[in-house]
Parts: sequence; structure tokens; C-alpha cells
Amino acid sequence: MLDHFKRFAAYNSWANQRLFDAAAQLTAEQYKKDCGVAFQSMQGTLNHILIGDTVWMSRFEDVDHDIKGLDQMLHEDHADLTTARRQMDQRIISYVATLDQTLLDSDFTYSPITLPDPVTMQLNVALSHLFNHQTHHRGQAHGVLTDLTGEAPPLDLIYFQIDSQTSKAG
Repeated sequence: MLDHFKRFAAYNSWANQRLFDAAAQLTAEQYKKDCGVAFQSMQGTLNHILIGDTVWMSRFEDVDHDIKGLDQMLHEDHADLTTARRQMDQRIISYVATLDQTLLDSDFTYSPITLPDPVTMQLNVALSHLFNHQTHHRGQAHGVLTDLTGEAPPLDLIYFQIDSQTSKAG
């Protein structure tokens, strides 16, 4: 299972880079346009993914965060958001590298933002949620890109695997 999470941490970084590079090609108007997704725009969706990651990583590392809401605008500027995204992706990769199977199987308790009582589950389930949450909202962002530009880069795990194998062979 540890290799699985290392793969997902690397995939997450790869997919975010592709998505953020594509989003950088949008005009300011397109980037902020309300497209009817959960967090309205490309800007709102990309900020929300970083919010979720910030909250979860703070829980995993037992540190405080300054998130006030799930729709908070952490970075108005795409370049600043991209820098923060890359730092977060590296933080996730580094965190996963510290784990072992015993930790993954251990109980993890946290206080949800949206529920009144603490929740306990295995760490591997909470970590799975982190990656699943990102994939869910990247899918929305992918749809926004397709709607606004007519195309979006493939973000499927299989393309990451192909790229990884090609990189190793070259």
C-alpha cells in the first residue's frame, strides 16, 4: 500500500502541473468566469483543491492552518497559486515518503470542518480521501477547460504511468 500512495503523490504532482499549465493559458476573464461548477470558476476550483490539501496536510502533520472556509480565495493571481500548488505537491510527496505500513494502518482522529464531532479512521483511508478529493475537483477543472477552450490535457493515471515509463527509458 505504501508504493500505492507514493505513486499517487507523484501522479498528483504530475496531474496538477499539467492542469495548472493549461489554466495559465486562459485569459483573466476565462480564469474567473463562473462556469457552474461547485466553486464557480477555474480560479475557485484550483483554490479549493489547495484548501483541501492544506487542511488535510495540517491534520496529518498535526500543525495549524489558517483556512477559514472551503471557498476561501487563497491566491487571486494564477502564478502565485501555481507556486503554492507546487510547494504543496512537494509537501505531500515528502509526507508520504515518511510513512510505513504500520502508520498507514493506524487510527487517525481529526476534527472535521463541517461536522461537530471528531472522526476516527485508518490513516490510509484519510490519505485515500486526500487523493480522491483532488481527482474529483481536477475533473471539474478539466471540464471547465474543455468548455472554455475546446480542449484540456489528459490527466488519467494511465498517461502518468506511460510518461513515467518513457522518462525512465529515455
